[in-house]
Amino acid sequence: MDDETAEIELLEQNLNKTRQISQRMTSILSSFDTRLVKLEKSILPLYNSTQLLTRRANNIESVLQKIDDIASYQEGVAAEEALILRGPQSNQLTAYTEVLERMNASIAFNTLEGGSRDQARLVETGAKKLIQFYTKLVAEASSGVPSNGAEFTPIPFNPSLLASLRPLVAFMRTLPLPATHPSHPAAPGIQTALKEAQKGYGDMRGAWARKCLETYGKRVVDRAETIDGVVAGREFGTWVENMMKVAEEEYGLLSELAPLPAQSYLSTTFATLITPLTSLFTSTLSSLGSLIKRSLHKNTFLALSTYASLTALQGRWDDVMCRNAGRKENELKDGVHSIRASCLRSFPEFLADVRAAALGKGGDVGTGLVDFTISTVQYLNRIMEVRDAATSALLTLGDGNWKMGEGTQAGKTKAAEVDDQTILEHYTYDVVNVVLSSLLTLSRMNKRPAFGSVFLLNNVSYLRTQLLLKPRTDVTSILSRPAQETLNSNFRTAKAGYFDTNFSPLLQTLMDDKDKGKSATKDKFTRFFDLLEEITERHKLARVLQDDPEGRATVADEVVKLVVAFVATRNLGKEFSKSELDSAYMHRIIVDLDLRSYRSSEIISSDDHYIVYDS
Repeated sequence: MDDETAEIELLEQNLNKTRQISQRMTSILSSFDTRLVKLEKSILPLYNSTQLLTRRANNIESVLQKIDDIASYQEGVAAEEALILRGPQSNQLTAYTEVLERMNASIAFNTLEGGSRDQARLVETGAKKLIQFYTKLVAEASSGVPSNGAEFTPIPFNPSLLASLRPLVAFMRTLPLPATHPSHPAAPGIQTALKEAQKGYGDMRGAWARKCLETYGKRVVDRAETIDGVVAGREFGTWVENMMKVAEEEYGLLSELAPLPAQSYLSTTFATLITPLTSLFTSTLSSLGSLIKRSLHKNTFLALSTYASLTALQGRWDDVMCRNAGRKENELKDGVHSIRASCLRSFPEFLADVRAAALGKGGDVGTGLVDFTISTVQYLNRIMEVRDAATSALLTLGDGNWKMGEGTQAGKTKAAEVDDQTILEHYTYDVVNVVLSSLLTLSRMNKRPAFGSVFLLNNVSYLRTQLLLKPRTDVTSILSRPAQETLNSNFRTAKAGYFDTNFSPLLQTLMDDKDKGKSATKDKFTRFFDLLEEITERHKLARVLQDDPEGRATVADEVVKLVVAFVATRNLGKEFSKSELDSAYMHRIIVDLDLRSYRSSEIISSDDHYIVYDS
């Protein structure tokens, strides 16, 4: 027990010591806490002040950084603004466009309204500077001295300028427009500037194209007065074709270089571009038309050839000059109508000129070819060169209307039934008849029928030879069978009239059979050779078929046969020496229709025969 009591007492002592220590610790901690509270109260204002200063220091640092950023940005903006205001340079075009691209991007994301407006103004200024640069390059490509050689040669767009324009145009097509950037402040102004630049492009290129073509158009008109009409008409057609080639090339360039590539803008600009060309075409054709109207009989084939050339180009003109430009006006069509009107007039006027030529000549006209005979042959041959144009014009005029109120010929088909070949045959038939009628009228006006008959034979033979026997072209193909029969019939009639007026008096001397004595026979031959000498002298003045040796020889042979046959018939039963009736001898007298003079003293008597010796 004692031990346990001792342990309990020991425990109580330890417990008391622990309690004392705890109280002492509690007292110390309470004192420490009191001191901490006092310390906190004294440090807290300082802490709060320090935290505020730290925050202020951070804010100041941020402000200073922002100030540096703004200053740097402003320096960049100033540099970019200076670059834009200076305008694009050929060697800095990429840098210039990059600046505008950055500004456009910043406008799209910028929330500062004032800054956006300023940048928009810069973008618009830069775009207009680019547009001015574009206009300058186009002006350089549309200036200079055009080619002035014998043949038209278009001047291509300067390759170096074209290389500069391509990237420029590609960027200009990305500029903001109201249709693509409706909220962009600069879009309306940029679009207006682009429209003006594109219109200026059309004006400059159109003026340049006209300048290149104008000299050649004037040359065509000037040459038309001096060269063959068919050739001149084809030259005009070639000139118009060159104009359309130029227009086609310009349309291709416009499609590539137009800042506003929409079809509506292209059509409007192309219409502006070709206006100088259509004006040049109209004025040149008007000059050519005035030349034709001033002397239609001389320029008939110029009109027909021009009509043929323009008609062949009508479809291409519609595509190039009308459809591409969205135009309803068709200057070529109007020009074709004006030229066709001259063509329509030419047909009746040609017939009227031939009739007037017969009525206007008074007195003797000689025995040679008259102008309208030669011109008729030339006219019908030249018709073959412009056959399609002549056919088209005649169909428009109407079958028989070229007779100017004289009425259509009996037996002709109705207008609806007339084809190309028939209308030409009808017209050439009337031409042949009018010419033959005028020749007959002129031959009858001659106071000396013998000369009139030679005149008629020469002219009718020339027509027949040139149109039927030895044509230079395929003119026979447009002469109907009635026309050919008319020519042959009139030739036979003219030849019979020539024989009758020139050789009937010669043969008449041998018809008197009252006195059959030697003296009477000698007198008959004397009168025969007197008349032969007279015919000889006449034929020295009236050359028969001078330009047709073969035809002249044929007529001479027929004359010999006529005389010999008549002498033989009138002197049946009477023997003549071979020399008297030798056709070869008579041929020597008459063959060339020079009919050399022989004197009656050269006729000598030999028994009952009368021999004529060749001198």
